[in-house]
Amino acid sequence: MENEQYVSIVRDKESIVVRGIEKRLKEEGYFIYMSGSSKSEIDGNVPRVSLFITYLPADIIDNVKEYNNFTYICSAVHDGGKRMIVIGEKKIHDDLLSGIPALKYHTWVDRPVDMDDLIQVMKKVIKEPLKTDTDFAEAAPFEESPVAASSKAEKNILIVDDDPSYAKMVREWLKDTYRVDIVTAGVQAITFLAKKKVDLILLDYEMPVVDGPQVLEMFRSEPNLKDIPVVFLTGVGDAERVKRVMSLKPQGYILKSATREDLLASMKKFLP
Repeated sequence: MENEQYVSIVRDKESIVVRGIEKRLKEEGYFIYMSGSSKSEIDGNVPRVSLFITYLPADIIDNVKEYNNFTYICSAVHDGGKRMIVIGEKKIHDDLLSGIPALKYHTWVDRPVDMDDLIQVMKKVIKEPLKTDTDFAEAAPFEESPVAASSKAEKNILIVDDDPSYAKMVREWLKDTYRVDIVTAGVQAITFLAKKKVDLILLDYEMPVVDGPQVLEMFRSEPNLKDIPVVFLTGVGDAERVKRVMSLKPQGYILKSATREDLLASMKKFLP
């Protein structure tokens, strides 16, 4: 596709997140057209870009103008033979889909968005065939799109590890089966968990400043967090260390030397 590096970011309000997306995409070599959601702006960009990224306001369902504009965008982008990634709150997806059937043609990404994940989704969406009615022939009217349905079925895992390279590798191993988020410190984990529920926490045992055992104590002291299963990630497998890890009564532990297959097998045990 000759113009696959041309992307339109659609937003009606300025935000730090949108500017962050714009900056990151430019760093990745994409040519960006910032756009509002009016019909004239959308129609002007359809011929010249390969992909639209629409960042939805949280109040879109209650805002008649923005809702109608988004309805038009979903149809106009698809009818123009182009693709779109929609970034929005997970809780409003079903309501939007029931009222805007054309949303099913596009790819939904939950907020908060991870920049690395967004880049990977973009590369995939740009290359894949345009969705047609045939793809949904067996689906009931207004049935959830495959992206949203698979997201709903997945368990949510939070990785707490100060080594981003290792954490990203683990996320890569797990992302086809689970929804995975990453934070690099215990305090960040507390803040994250105040906004988003998870089914399991993979916690690095050895971290600077506040280590894994201290972070676990923080979780256990919070009524809303104390029942979340915690599995330690540890780089040392000697008997004494394992005994010390298990004395804290986590759901279990996983050695950092574990292979992808070993890790997935462990996840099936902890998240049946």
